[in-house]
Amino acid sequence: MAHPTLFLVGATHRTAPFGFRERLALGHEAEAGLAQELAKMGSIGEFAVLNTCNRVEIYCVAADEGAPDRVAAAFCARQHVAVAEFGQFGFTLLGRDAVQHLLEVASGLDSQILGETEIFGQVKRAYATAQARGSAGAVLNRLFQKAFQSAKLVRTQTAVSSGQVSVANVAVDLALDVFGDLAKVRVLLLGAGEMAEKSGRALQSRGASQFAVASRHLERAAGLASTLGGAAFPFDEREARIADADIVVCSTASPGTVISARAVRAAMAARSGRPMLLIDLAMPRDVDGDVSGLDNVFLYNLDDLAKVAETNRLARQAEAERGRLVLAPRTDSLWQQVQMQIVMGSEQRKPREAEIPAAGRTYLPVAFG
Repeated sequence: MAHPTLFLVGATHRTAPFGFRERLALGHEAEAGLAQELAKMGSIGEFAVLNTCNRVEIYCVAADEGAPDRVAAAFCARQHVAVAEFGQFGFTLLGRDAVQHLLEVASGLDSQILGETEIFGQVKRAYATAQARGSAGAVLNRLFQKAFQSAKLVRTQTAVSSGQVSVANVAVDLALDVFGDLAKVRVLLLGAGEMAEKSGRALQSRGASQFAVASRHLERAAGLASTLGGAAFPFDEREARIADADIVVCSTASPGTVISARAVRAAMAARSGRPMLLIDLAMPRDVDGDVSGLDNVFLYNLDDLAKVAETNRLARQAEAERGRLVLAPRTDSLWQQVQMQIVMGSEQRKPREAEIPAAGRTYLPVAFG
């Protein structure tokens, strides 16, 4: 990469196991700190960070071939991950490959639950954050805006998003399998963000009516509880209250577990054998993994939900291939536009002609040293 180009450094559910992704998950403060470091790297002209439950991807426009390694090293240092270990699970994409990847991500074609639509909103938020901090320039503005257009085109021209493909809907299907009728079940939502709201509404649409919400932000918990016709309570009371819940949906941004095996064991002793379903949508996990060994307790994390969704994946896989065919000419056109913008930006910085090499579709390991 002798001349300026677009690249991304990242790790996803495709390349990294669940436990390692937990260690890579960026909290709000960590993401803000990483952004400050990237902004100080002189060779990086633009950047955006896509940080979700199943991926951390850093999109950059940079002026020298060592930039991907420096970005990866800065990320590893902040997350206290050895660069050699990240090299086993991380990847770098250059040029056209980075363009194609973002278009597929925004369209749900690279999602763990193929065709899910939550990722579209997550990509939009990542772009909005980059705009707000001033790290998205002409190249990333065009790239992300075209990605949103492409995602809508894929949804219009294929059926890849048909059926129960959202995390929330898969969770509801599990609840129906465990309890049958949801009319009398009691639901506890830990966290009051978007995933909690979607899960609550999905459960409500299938008959659930008894909700309680706990969050570190009590006002947000009260707002969501009011929407669902339920009650809110302080987050510190969560473990004392789980005995009253049949379904517990966890989606906090906590750096560690918020529900211990000890608390669930005590809750089950008070429930007289009635089953409990725990849906852990957090990254890192909210629920101690030892909970899965308890009798009549059903614990599902994000990877578990993805496995459940595999039952209708084959039909969507054919639609995903159609989606990639839809995206191919748009990817070529967009990469040509991005190349031109990078060249123009480079010429403005340095009064000499630059050529941007196109990369083959290859996941490149992050190289260090």
